[in-house]
Amino acid sequence: MSNVNIKRVKSSEIEFKDRLVGIKRVTKVTKGGRTFSFAAIVVVGNENGVVGHGLGKAKEVTSAIAKGIDDAKKNLVKVPVLKGTIPHEITGKYSGARVFIKPAAPGTGVIAGGAMRAVMESVGVKDVLAKSKGSSNPHSVVKATIDALTKLRDPYTVSQLRGVSLDTVFNG
Repeated sequence: MSNVNIKRVKSSEIEFKDRLVGIKRVTKVTKGGRTFSFAAIVVVGNENGVVGHGLGKAKEVTSAIAKGIDDAKKNLVKVPVLKGTIPHEITGKYSGARVFIKPAAPGTGVIAGGAMRAVMESVGVKDVLAKSKGSSNPHSVVKATIDALTKLRDPYTVSQLRGVSLDTVFNG
């Protein structure tokens, strides 16, 4: 199934909060010795249904993070958030990472591991149950989580696509 509902969002008119998911030191060995640089993976979101991820690489940590934030603002997606949780359960995958996300009752909180938690909190989801399977590489987990979130559809979208009323979507 192709992602019909990936909604690109312009970053200019929204206020974002950024979260650093992971930073790693990368070494390049040359004849003159070792050259260190840093790779930072960052998730940005407005905590109201818009999220994006980015990767920044630089010689210093601060500039790597800044580059990551800029990159994240370039690929933002809109996610349906209903009453602080997601509309339905969904799975997502990217490379070796598999994620399973399930809506939860109010007051549950965000039950998710490291990289997934950053994405969920950036989206603005307050109550969710999430499980990461397979690879625990932060890059893959973030991309798998965003893949799952882009597949989500709210009842209004479904009713419009099918050309039926909201009652029919819920009752069936």
